Amino acid sequence: MEYLLAGRSRREFLSTLAQAAAFTLASRTPAAWAQQGISGPNSLKAHAHRAGLLTGFAVDTNLLSDPTYARILVEQASILVPERALKWVPLRPSPDKFDFTQADLLVDFAQRHKIHLRGHTLVWHEAIPDWFDSTVTKDNARRFLEEHIAAVVGRYKGKMQSWDVVNEAILPKDNQPGGLRNSPWFKLLGPDYIEIAFRAARKADPHLVLTYNDYGVEYDNDEDAERRKLILDLLRSLKSKGVPLDAVGIQSHIKAAYPATIGQGLRDYMSAVRDLGLQLFLTELDVNEDDLPYDDVPHRDQTIAQTYTDFLNVGLANPDVKAVLIWGVGDSHTWLNNGPTHHRKQPNRPQRSLPFDNDYKPKPAFFAIRDAFDQRHRSGSNTKKSNPHKADHLGI
Repeated sequence: MEYLLAGRSRREFLSTLAQAAAFTLASRTPAAWAQQGISGPNSLKAHAHRAGLLTGFAVDTNLLSDPTYARILVEQASILVPERALKWVPLRPSPDKFDFTQADLLVDFAQRHKIHLRGHTLVWHEAIPDWFDSTVTKDNARRFLEEHIAAVVGRYKGKMQSWDVVNEAILPKDNQPGGLRNSPWFKLLGPDYIEIAFRAARKADPHLVLTYNDYGVEYDNDEDAERRKLILDLLRSLKSKGVPLDAVGIQSHIKAAYPATIGQGLRDYMSAVRDLGLQLFLTELDVNEDDLPYDDVPHRDQTIAQTYTDFLNVGLANPDVKAVLIWGVGDSHTWLNNGPTHHRKQPNRPQRSLPFDNDYKPKPAFFAIRDAFDQRHRSGSNTKKSNPHKADHLGI
């Protein structure tokens, strides 16, 4: 297969040069750029480190050319994950070609600034290329999956702290055995696609922390309780078959003003994951504020901050939580403005869901997250006995 790195348009080429220049710019940030009170020992990554955590953001590689954006990543993050660059659509322009341009930019940036990386995601029901349906069949699906994982994981061998190998495999309403989602991979390979993917990832990089990542486990309600049970059943099945699985990602897309609470259900779920000898990552944290009935910004910001606090004080009490990834940096680029369900309840009110505002100034959410790290440190959760499985890969 061909790796497509050349033959790009002039505009794409100039964009790549600009993004590469940002690496040097970020590394030579003037002292005057440091935001008072949130840099150095006051940064998110410093507070997370004291709490035994890695922390960071999902990165839009198109924004790496923005010096303020790049500076925040360097200043605040000990781990990064690409928002889109390692999904199938950007990586696979055609069945026989790979384009690693955007992913390489982020990997180079992270290595330059000594920031850990997570890979996201090798197998998902979305971000499927247009050519997929007419090309991938039941006869060749396993080959496509294994070759994709071998090429992508192999390219970044030794450069990733962990990979989301399989993403969102559970969807009870599809009425498949085990609550599995009737995804393109399930239709082609049946439930075995999950095991195939994990074994291929382990073969490509034996030292990776391999992660199953999913959503909808945070709340004390019937819907999330069913999802928790089905995900745990899947995890136990994989472990019983010796499938190489090291960690579980809790996506943590939470909601302000949501009627259900975050508490015992999440605690029990995390304890059950821990009993399986698995690490825990909070992988895609943000706060959806569509349900807030008021528009004034200070009130919204305080409610959003309290939502972060309520969730993190539960989630971080488990000592096997090793990383917290926030799904974005500044509000102007949150995916929530396009609607997680494609119909915004507040279409004319952009969300203020992330730690930084449109101008990359810290908001109450920033300080709520930082305070939650401190609460974990004070409570001693990070010093309590945790599973040793793969802990040496965290670099904390």
